[in-house]
Amino acid sequence: MGWIFLMFAGMFEVVGVVGMNQINKAKNWRSFAIFIVGIVMSFGLLSQAMKSLPMGTSYAIWTGIGTVGGALVGMLFYGESRDWKRLMFMAMVLGAAVGLKLIA
Repeated sequence: MGWIFLMFAGMFEVVGVVGMNQINKAKNWRSFAIFIVGIVMSFGLLSQAMKSLPMGTSYAIWTGIGTVGGALVGMLFYGESRDWKRLMFMAMVLGAAVGLKLIA
């Protein structure tokens, strides 16, 4: 169950980052709500995941999901670069996360 909590924690981290980006564009209640819900859910689920998974593994995978997820959202919705080198490094982050899961 810890891995499921961790996956959702990473996804909510991306929601929080999207909210942060929205706050930078328009400081309204909706942007703040997206940010707060994303961050609170993310930390809550990360805390649940750490009850059954090692802290180092949990944190590394959580930040990896957030990093890659944030970059993908930036590429898909905000016109950020889709350079092959950027995609390669994102794949390396995902590969590291898979490697941590295999040995945890």
